[in-house]
Amino acid sequence: MKASIESIETFSTQDGPGIRTVIFFNGCKLRCIYCHNPETWSINDKTMTVDEVFNIIKNNIPYYGLNGGVTFSGGEPLLHDKFIIELCKKLKPYKINIALDTAGVGNGNYLELLKYIDLIIFDVKHTDSVGYKTITGSNTLESFEFIKCANKLNKDFWIRQVIIPNITDTNYYLESLKNYLKQINNIKKIEFLPYHKLGEEKYKKLNIDYKAKNIKEMDKDKCNLLYQEFINMLNK
Repeated sequence: MKASIESIETFSTQDGPGIRTVIFFNGCKLRCIYCHNPETWSINDKTMTVDEVFNIIKNNIPYYGLNGGVTFSGGEPLLHDKFIIELCKKLKPYKINIALDTAGVGNGNYLELLKYIDLIIFDVKHTDSVGYKTITGSNTLESFEFIKCANKLNKDFWIRQVIIPNITDTNYYLESLKNYLKQINNIKKIEFLPYHKLGEEKYKKLNIDYKAKNIKEMDKDKCNLLYQEFINMLNK
């Protein structure tokens, strides 16, 4: 079995606990205005087999320690569920941590895949249908179904929220995020990521309109303050 894979990053410390190998799959149904990996939107002929990916991961196992492992990212890894299931069956005997970095929008029927996943790194795009549509060009229904399946299997979550000036940095939005997260069980970590334009040059090279070009970058210090305010809000 083959899948369209854009790249593989080894020794990552940003995509889950410990040291990790990150598999970036191609293909995504969403078109987020701030996406910094537009090269992964479409399925292409840059393919690898399950065994090829497995061998790369296996070679890095000595470096994972107690909590490291592999993270499936993208694009949207849920579009490659059958490939990931077959790969996970080969990985499970090695008892490494398996994480899924996702927006929760794939092919449906998530229960089988999620049986093999230890951690879900979930990207919250927006908390309401209008904002979600504005940011992603899609609707929220599929992501709700994914969350429902993950809760059913009692999966751990890390939450990631991109903080965008005048969109997700307001007190009103933070209050709505607090309520939104009530639907997700087993949240172990929440991260606020400041919006940046580091991927803008990719759009120019790919001749794609960068829809967030008029949005200012998020100040990192303000983002950190908003994070502390949000954590305090959750603890009240």
